[in-house]
Amino acid sequence: MFAPTTRDGVVRLGAPETEWLSTGWRGGRRVADAAYSVTVPEDWHCDDVEAFVAEQVEDADFDTDEVDDGAPVLLTGVAARNARGARLGPVVACATAGVSNPAELPMDPPGGELPDGELVPGTVNVVVGTTHALADGALANLVAVAAEAKAATLLDAVGVPGTTSDAVVVASDPDGEPATFSGSATRVGAAARACVRESVSAALAARYGDDEPPTGVDDARYGVSTDARADTFEL
Repeated sequence: MFAPTTRDGVVRLGAPETEWLSTGWRGGRRVADAAYSVTVPEDWHCDDVEAFVAEQVEDADFDTDEVDDGAPVLLTGVAARNARGARLGPVVACATAGVSNPAELPMDPPGGELPDGELVPGTVNVVVGTTHALADGALANLVAVAAEAKAATLLDAVGVPGTTSDAVVVASDPDGEPATFSGSATRVGAAARACVRESVSAALAARYGDDEPPTGVDDARYGVSTDARADTFEL
């Protein structure tokens, strides 16, 4: 599972007849033979994402039919050469990590307005796949496990839990050994946490090298801080 091929700003992660669940562009649950990570240019704004993705995949000499048939696609401002992967037990994870657009979550916010929302290239994208056949709930829960591990890794490395455009894709082999759960105490969940930690850390190192990455909104070109306060109520 997850045979990576990188060409011309596109990463293809081959995994034939695999069940995928994506939180990214055109997300949802589907069966496909691969997932893609497509690098977008700086200051990218696009009115037709589908056409842009098809053009990038074709220019990289990959099979556009896979994308047309619903293969998961992640978009990132990080160069494809800086993607990194990790393996442990029944799990593989791949990540790209750019933190030019950090998303802070202060625990004592001053109050403020909700943002209007804007896509800014940067992004920490994570793809996690297991050789087990996960139950529907376990596949969905693996998204939470991966996002939690990503957040913990980024908090330690750069002081923020994510960026404004992060996404997670999880994958399960329908022909694998069945697994009902994927929490942190399970073999799948624990391996996923370790693989996400290692792949995100390696991707950050690849992206920034000897440079210091931004460590918050004040240190970054873009970014948001969720300063708005919600009203609490009793149940």
